[in-house]
Amino acid sequence: MTVRVAALYRFARFDDPAAIRDRLESVAGRAGVRGTLLVAGEGINGTIAGPPAGVYAVLAAIRSLPGCADLQPKFADADAIPFHRLKVRVKAEIVTMGVPGIDALDAGVHVAPSEWNALVDDPDTVVIDTRNAYEIGVGTFRGALDPGTDSFRDFPDWVRAHRDDLAGKRVAMFCTGGIRCEKATALMKAEGVADVYHLDGGILRYLEEVPAEESRWQGECFVFDERVAVGHALAPGSHVLCRACRMPVSPAGERSPLFEEGIACERCHAARDDTQRAGYAERHRQTALAAERGERHVGGMPVHAKD
Repeated sequence: MTVRVAALYRFARFDDPAAIRDRLESVAGRAGVRGTLLVAGEGINGTIAGPPAGVYAVLAAIRSLPGCADLQPKFADADAIPFHRLKVRVKAEIVTMGVPGIDALDAGVHVAPSEWNALVDDPDTVVIDTRNAYEIGVGTFRGALDPGTDSFRDFPDWVRAHRDDLAGKRVAMFCTGGIRCEKATALMKAEGVADVYHLDGGILRYLEEVPAEESRWQGECFVFDERVAVGHALAPGSHVLCRACRMPVSPAGERSPLFEEGIACERCHAARDDTQRAGYAERHRQTALAAERGERHVGGMPVHAKD
């Protein structure tokens, strides 16, 4: 069976998120679609998978919502549905920043990947990576500022601490798929920094569309699935995932004596006791056995908040 995967988000104004949840849950359930959709007053975010006709039925229902008519998901195909169940949830935010009253529809200017190089090459542009420190450690745009955050919830404090330095300057922001940097530009404008731009479609669209020889990207891009990281043309990267702390491990990190596949890495080795390591070792063994049977063990799947 062909399985279609669709990743999507859209900032919009929804007056009754609960009613939207109920409707989408009904449509997706009837269509045999699984995955996660988050619905809030500020819009919708999520990834779904299932038979192509079923996925398109859910997308048609989403496009019928206010402000969503031109929704453009990112598609991929898979051999099997990569989700165990369907979850449609009402949340306070579709990407959690923790600042009430931010109007994500009042975001910065969208910049297409084909125009991004000219913007960031300008010495008068301040380029900011809105992702977290562990993601930035895998790769980023040349010359981009690293806020040093562990969570997107930390980003507003960084903005406020640097607001006076950024006032009056041109600011270009980016993230993995577009959702965080879009909301971050709205925050920046609310804090009085008016000349703000963000990379449309995020790093992934840039890597997909801009040839490597013209690229300003350095390293790989961490992603929230089993690929772990991708490079130009979205080719598989060189990083693996630590199954204990769920963080990316570089080839150099794999060579560390503190790295044990499925059990620990340099980052988390000291924080794990013998009981935890034994549990991780058993999970790793069960994952390997499932792979030999041609199955996928749920304990081996990464769990991350999405972009």
